[in-house]
Amino acid sequence: MNLTAIRAMYVSEMARFFRTFMQSFLSPVISTSLYFVVFGAAIGSRIDEVEGVSYGSFIVPGLIMLSVMTQGISNASFGIYFPKFTGTIYELLSAPINFLEVVIGFAGAAATKALFIGTVILGTSALFVEMEVQHPLVMVLFLILTCVSFALFGFIIGIWAKNFEQLQLIPLLVITPLVFLGGSFYSINMLPPIWQTITMFNPVVYLISGFRWSFFGVADVPILTSLLAIGLFQGLCLFAVWWIFKTGWRIRK
Repeated sequence: MNLTAIRAMYVSEMARFFRTFMQSFLSPVISTSLYFVVFGAAIGSRIDEVEGVSYGSFIVPGLIMLSVMTQGISNASFGIYFPKFTGTIYELLSAPINFLEVVIGFAGAAATKALFIGTVILGTSALFVEMEVQHPLVMVLFLILTCVSFALFGFIIGIWAKNFEQLQLIPLLVITPLVFLGGSFYSINMLPPIWQTITMFNPVVYLISGFRWSFFGVADVPILTSLLAIGLFQGLCLFAVWWIFKTGWRIRK
C-alpha cells in the first residue's frame, strides 16, 4: 500500500475543500435553518408527533442523509472528473499506484467532506430541536458507511460523465427525488398500503430508516435489513470501481 500516494491525493482534495471552507460551512447551516423554518414551523405546527417523536426532531436524520448523499456524490464526482477534463488522470494511471489507492485518496477525501457536512447539520439541528441519540455507535456507523458508499458512487459518476452537466444529472434527477420520496420527512406508515409497497422498492428508504433508528429507536424497516442494504450498495460500488480500472472504461478510451 503506497501511503505516500494516498496522502498526496487526499491532501490535494482536502485543500480544495478548505479553500472554500466558509462557503462549505455556511451553506449547510443556512439550508438546514430554512428546512426547519419551512418544515418544522409550517408543517410541524400541524403535526405533533410521528411515531412518538416530535416532527421537528423526526426530520433531522432525513436532512442529514439528504446532505451527506448529495455532498458525497458531488465532491467525489468532481474530484475525479477534473483530472479527466485536464488530462492529468494519465499521470495517475502511469504512476506506480493501484486502483485501490486512487479510490482511497479521492473517495476518502469526498467521504471526509460529507462527514463534516453531516456533523455540521447535526450541530445546527440541535439549536432548533431537542435530540437524544439512543444508539450513538450505530449512528456513527451508518453515517460513515453512507459517506463512503456515496463517495464511491460519486467516483463512478465522475468517471462516467463526459461533461460538467452530467456531473449534476444523477444527484438532481435521481438521488434527491429518491431521498424526498424515501421517508426523509415522513414515516412510510403514513402512506396508503399500495404506496407503502411501492416505496419499499426505493433503496434510500432502508438507509434513512436505519439512520433514524439510531436516533429514536423507531424504523420503517428492520435495522439489520438497513445494514445489509448499505453494505450491499457499498460492495456493488467497489466492484464497479474495480471493473472500471480493470477495463479502462471511460478512462483510457
